[in-house]
Formats: sequence, structure tokens, C-alpha cells
Amino acid sequence: MTAPKTDALSRLLETRDWLMADGATGTNLFNMGLASGDAPELWNADEPAKIAKLYSLAVEAGSDLFLTNSFGGNASRLKLHNAQNRVRELNRLAAEIGRDVADKQSRPVIVAGSMGPTGEIFAPMGTLTHELAVEMFHEQAEGLKEGGADILWVETISAQEEYKAAAEACHLAGMPWCGTMSFDTAGRTMMGLTSQAMVSMVEKLAHPPLAFGANCGVGAADLLRTVLGFAATGTERPIIAKGNAGIPKYVDGHIHYDGTPELMAEYAVMARDCGATIIGGCCGTMAEHLVAMREALETRPRGERPTLDQISSVLGGFSSEDDGLSGDAPKRERRGRRRS
Repeated sequence: MTAPKTDALSRLLETRDWLMADGATGTNLFNMGLASGDAPELWNADEPAKIAKLYSLAVEAGSDLFLTNSFGGNASRLKLHNAQNRVRELNRLAAEIGRDVADKQSRPVIVAGSMGPTGEIFAPMGTLTHELAVEMFHEQAEGLKEGGADILWVETISAQEEYKAAAEACHLAGMPWCGTMSFDTAGRTMMGLTSQAMVSMVEKLAHPPLAFGANCGVGAADLLRTVLGFAATGTERPIIAKGNAGIPKYVDGHIHYDGTPELMAEYAVMARDCGATIIGGCCGTMAEHLVAMREALETRPRGERPTLDQISSVLGGFSSEDDGLSGDAPKRERRGRRRS
């Protein structure tokens, strides 16, 4: 007999048919003064009030869970800033600040310990081994656990080998986890994995995630096409959708995302109707986007599962005709401009 799930996220999922996640970390921190090229994780020690503000912005906008400021908090990434010996400290602080914010709320809010990719390539193409990847993720996981994270949240992964290593590390830390990949290359991850191949991989893991899905990538339309690919497998595991707020554009020396709050509200409702249970934003998603998303999810009834044509007509065209799946699926022409 399977032991009952007692983690905070599972308890919340038992009472709700959708949850709203948070928005962007980097975009918000840049607005607070983080310089391009600096490690956001160092602010957990140097600017804790700003990190608390980052978390609070999401919670006040209606997020049921938020990710900690620890995306690049593994030894490989922190080595670029000569901070590889501070992995446990910086991750612990990221979670501690989050725990303090969450515990002050009158409703349940989940602190999700963010763990991004190592930035290394696996052997034989690169030098990263399974054992080393597990070691790096495990070190990070222990810091997040020590700081009070409710769950671990692996995100923006491209290689299934790295996803599997993160799963093992979460198991070693004795922590429940969620895990998303980024499908940014013609419906596939950069390393060639399709949405349906991800579902197959997830279900074969010895320590599978509580929920899985996609984040970042190109635009919101592409991400929902991936969500439809997940749903088409018939999976019963909760699906995560965390799409970017539109498409990035270089404006006056800065990256700007063109997605309006109104567009992200449409995205959130469509994500739910596509089959996603945990819905949030990624790059470019600010508090005003989250407010609009929450209102739409609360006030608009569920609809039929949208078609690809309906998604592209509302959210803008897909970045490629290929959806990353078999050639049996009809291809859709790329549409014109996204609605302003």
C-alpha cells in the first residue's frame, strides 16, 4: 500500500483543481538594480530585503507557490563568480527568506526551491558525468531543505540525463520535487527531447516528480503546444505550464518582453484548458501579469481543450511549424503579429 502523501504541495493539490505559480525572477531583480552578469544568488546574502520583496510581489499578486532565488545556485554556475564554496549557504538563505514570507500569509503558500541546469554538457560530448551532476544537485538540494523549502523545483532542463540526475539528488535529500524542461527548439528541448518523450521518461523514474511540465522556451503559444503534447499521452500526473510573457525584444539596450497582462490572462486560462494544473509565468512575467492571470483563472469557467489554431489566433504564431512530435500531426502555418 502506498504511503499517504503529506507534503504541502500534495495537500494543496487535493483541495484545488489549479494552482498559480509565480513569474520571473531575473526580470524583477534587474528592475531592482541587479546588474547584467552578476549572480542573483549573491543577493540572498547581500540584499535579503530585495529578495523578500521579490517573493512578496508574487504572493500579493495571488501566487500559490513561488520559486526561490537559487536557479543558478549550483557549484558549476557559482564557480563563474568564485562562489562555488557558498552553495549550501546561498541556497539555505534563499529558502529561509522564502519561508519567512510564506509563513506570514493567512493562506497556504508553497516555497519551491529552484534548481536550474548546471550549464555543463554530459559526456561523451562534454565532461559532466551522472555522478558529478547528482553531487552538484544534491549539495544544492540540502541547502534548500535546510532553509525550509517545501519542495524542490528543477527547471529549464534540456537533457534527460540532467533531469534524471536531479531526480536522484532530490531522492537523496529526501525531498518531494517538481521538474520542468524547456522546449525551445522546434517543439523539442535543445537536446532533442519531445513532450511525449518527457512523459515517458518521467513515468520511468524511480523517484518521479509530483508534477512535471514546461517552462521558458520561446513564447506562450509554443509552450501551450507542448502542454497539449503532454496531455495527449493521457498522463494523470499534474502538468506545469510556466510560459514567458510574450517574445523577447531588444529595446534601448535592454531585453523587453512584449506580453501584456491581458495576453497572459488569456494564456493562463488556455493553459488550464489545455490540461495544466500548475500555471505561472517565466521570463518577463511581472506582478501585473500575475494579477491578471489570477483574476482570469478565478472568474472564467473552464472551456474545451483549445486547438492549435485557436492558441495561435489568441496568443500569436508558433516559432516553428514543427511541434516536435511525429510527422502525422498536421503542421500549422506561422501566424502574424501577436495581439497587443
